[in-house]
Amino acid sequence: MKFRTERNALAEAVGWAARSLPARSPVPVLGGLLLTAEEGLLRISGFDYEVSANIEVSARTGEAGQVLVLGRRLLDICKVLPDATVACALDGARFTIEGGGTRFGLSTLPREEYPKLPELPALRGVVDATEFAAAVAQVVIAAGRDDALPVLTGIGLRLDGESMTLAASDRYRYAVRTVPWKPEEADSDVVEVVIPGRRLTDISRSLAKSGQVRIGLSDSGGRGGGLIAFEGAGMRTTLRLLEGRLPRYDKLFALDSPAVAVTEREALADAVRRVAVVAEPNSPIRLDFSAQGTVLLQAGYEDDIASQQLPATLSGAPDMAVAFNPAYLLEALNSLSDSQVRFDLLGPGQRALLSGALAADDVAREEHRHLLMSVRQLS
Repeated sequence: MKFRTERNALAEAVGWAARSLPARSPVPVLGGLLLTAEEGLLRISGFDYEVSANIEVSARTGEAGQVLVLGRRLLDICKVLPDATVACALDGARFTIEGGGTRFGLSTLPREEYPKLPELPALRGVVDATEFAAAVAQVVIAAGRDDALPVLTGIGLRLDGESMTLAASDRYRYAVRTVPWKPEEADSDVVEVVIPGRRLTDISRSLAKSGQVRIGLSDSGGRGGGLIAFEGAGMRTTLRLLEGRLPRYDKLFALDSPAVAVTEREALADAVRRVAVVAEPNSPIRLDFSAQGTVLLQAGYEDDIASQQLPATLSGAPDMAVAFNPAYLLEALNSLSDSQVRFDLLGPGQRALLSGALAADDVAREEHRHLLMSVRQLS
């Protein structure tokens, strides 16, 4: 096995593939990256039974072959290599890397013990890479962090006609975003699965500049064990689906005769950051919306208090006071992109729906929505 490639291309490819490596594994070969040299290209693969990564880069191949080496050690070497053409070769049981007068030798792992990479599931359709990455980032903030409830750490994906809906919830908030989707078959069935949230975030970011992301899926019917695949710009990765389903959000998002408040989103986010300085851990921020055209933010107790007033409109009620966890509120505001934010409010201790306020119609406004539970007791 012999090949030559550029240092930057090799380092980027190894860095991307290394994201699939487990932090710790009782099986040493799972910490390896499989390098396959073929005519005109080098393929780098990683697999730990839960996630696989496969990326191709151009290479001048002198002799085809395969080698399995420790992935993180290879990544460390690639980071310090001089910016020059890199020559790699398998010499017996040692893999050598040379470039710019620097030479490294790596011991190899037993390739016969490495698991077979999973087959890519059937293509289901295509989504814009930039829009997909933005949508994942908007909803993942609402995903749970408790691994004891694995399904709530995931992002729900629903494919229905020409729309893709991403959703996440930790039981205290619920984020939903819909983006256009080009299905492979016009009459394809509606599909709902749950994908590991942190993994999907990393994948969507790495593919954000690939133009389009092709998605393949083997639906397991909610039982877990199925695979979802993402492919773009020479990068392919698979993830094992989570078992179960997220709670339904359609009824949660249907608020009966809410009061509607609108204010400037960035100004409100800045105000939340300011007044939250005096808030004790887990203490809420209170928002008093008035039909007089203002919203008053208040936080703190006794001697340490803070407040700020902003312009706002309110309809459907003479006034409305609600309170939120400041971190949750700030994350929800930052996930929106419109210059104004709309609050659909039922009252203290009840659901509040946040969305952009400048869309031309309700269909557009509902592309991204964020549901928060307000605090029942107001100070």
